[in-house]
Amino acid sequence: MAAPPTSQGAPIEDRRQLVEFLEAGCKPPEDWRIGTEHEKFVFHLDTLESAPYEGSWGIRALLEGLTRFGWEPVLENGNPIALAKSDCNISLEPGGQLELSGAPLETIHQTCDEVHTHLAEVKEVAGELGVGLVGLGFHPRAKRDDIPWMPKGRYKIMRDYMPKKGSLGLDMMVRTCTVQVNLDFESELDMVRKMRVGLALQPVATALFANSPFVEGKPSGYYSYRSHVWEDTDPDRCGILPFVFEDGMGFERYVDYVLDVPMYFVYRDGTYIDASGQSFRDFLAGRLPALPGEKPMMSDWADHLTTLFPEVRLKRYIEMRGADGGPWRRLCALPALWVGLLYDGAALDAAYDLIADWTIGEHHRLRHETSIEALKTPFREGTLLDVAREALRIAHDGLRARARLDRVGDNETGYLSILDDIVRRGSCPAEYKLERYHGAWAGDIDRVFEEFAY
Repeated sequence: MAAPPTSQGAPIEDRRQLVEFLEAGCKPPEDWRIGTEHEKFVFHLDTLESAPYEGSWGIRALLEGLTRFGWEPVLENGNPIALAKSDCNISLEPGGQLELSGAPLETIHQTCDEVHTHLAEVKEVAGELGVGLVGLGFHPRAKRDDIPWMPKGRYKIMRDYMPKKGSLGLDMMVRTCTVQVNLDFESELDMVRKMRVGLALQPVATALFANSPFVEGKPSGYYSYRSHVWEDTDPDRCGILPFVFEDGMGFERYVDYVLDVPMYFVYRDGTYIDASGQSFRDFLAGRLPALPGEKPMMSDWADHLTTLFPEVRLKRYIEMRGADGGPWRRLCALPALWVGLLYDGAALDAAYDLIADWTIGEHHRLRHETSIEALKTPFREGTLLDVAREALRIAHDGLRARARLDRVGDNETGYLSILDDIVRRGSCPAEYKLERYHGAWAGDIDRVFEEFAY
């Protein structure tokens, strides 16, 4: 979240209002947009330490330096914890991971321009401070206690609650980075089809973008350790959502799921109130222990929706959340993959047919095994590589059908080329880094910062 939420509006009186909140996301295809978010680690160029919040080379100094480009600071308790400009923002994850939450844009060309401009701005300021940035799914070097926490109120509540639900929740908060894309839907039926395709094919994205093979300087045994971390973060709010594939899936069914996920906090008068483990259903009835007698406002519902972390998350748009952070070209490739699969009717039909007969058992197995074996994960008569190859073919067709051209007349399929290369080799980015680690790097993990920093 980029900034403290705004607690405003009339109290919610009926569950139907929660359903209508999600229904309001329906848009005609001509209004569909693409929102891309990506995170990266900030480190000292000489020592490779993770950047603190304060200090001459800290995150605060980086945020303040970026204001020269027209970004406006967002404050919490007097501390800049985000930047805002137009329809996008720069925010902080708990361990100081710097995130760009991009504007809703019409084409992948615009998305790639946005990413390029952002990285140029950040690199300019970072160079002056003596820090670098790197996109990886999991911090390759630092221990959990090596990473400073950012001064955001919601993170204190989550930090206290996470260890009660899983052993890796704190690692998720401070040692992971992702890239995700946010996409629109036309109707409830369209939302359901996109949710099903997105959840089923999320392991394909995880495998293609697998980029976190190291933990504390050594190979972890996983190609995407970031993906593994989510398996032991909080079973109440993570995973593949089997009910999405059942008859009766729709906005109401998703609302019931969200209502059953324990809360983290309520925001009132500039303060985060700890409501961890408490029930939003009780809140609707005016029986929330943290705020006895009060009922929620729609801002509270919007906040609660952001505290769920399934592989695909529904708000007033759909978030694809399965990919590791990575280098510049792959930041453009993820939206290209999902837009190609989901934004053209024929492509969506083909993708839906591809996954239509997959069982819940297969979904669970792919979700678990892909973090370990990536494209080599066995599936039916072949491997996940075979599924990735077909998904990419569909995505190419979908982008060609969209026919959104750039200034020189090229369509959006070129942004898939880096994924085409991965499928052609049959190996994910993590495998290349492991080859470097065991070969030219001679076991020196610090080389990853030299070779893969932005």
